Amino acid sequence: MIFRVFSRAALVSFACAAMLANAQDATFATKSLTPETALIAAKAALEQCRNDGYQVTVAVVDRAGLVQVLLRDRFAGAHTVDLAPNKAWTAVSFRMPTAALGLETQAGKAMSAIRSHPKVLAAGGGQVIEAGGSALGGIGVSGAPGGEADDVCAKAGVKAIADAIEF
Repeated sequence: MIFRVFSRAALVSFACAAMLANAQDATFATKSLTPETALIAAKAALEQCRNDGYQVTVAVVDRAGLVQVLLRDRFAGAHTVDLAPNKAWTAVSFRMPTAALGLETQAGKAMSAIRSHPKVLAAGGGQVIEAGGSALGGIGVSGAPGGEADDVCAKAGVKAIADAIEF
């Protein structure tokens, strides 16, 4: 009799443990940039471009690609206000720098059709912001002469917050 009660109690315990394990698998936690951290990255990127003699727009997006910060320097072209967020969105969406995506999506390559998406900007200037193996957001810069120069500024923005976001 005692054995049966113990067996039933053990079965109930195992069943409860299994249910808890399944419940834990049904949700997950994510890390996100604070607006203050996103602003630090954007300011650092803007400052780098200014020091290099360029007037640009910088956008920082969260892990979902939604704009957290947009900074446009005084003389940055009007087009840069659309391009910088698209570069940031592209970087975080594809989890790769936009210059690398540009190479992978050239005509004749397997991923070339991706360029037809209206927000994809497969040119230099977009960087993923990541830490601990997770993408936290993206940064996009537009307005310097060429994607390579935009990339220098975007990387400066990421570098400015690297110590703060490591986990």
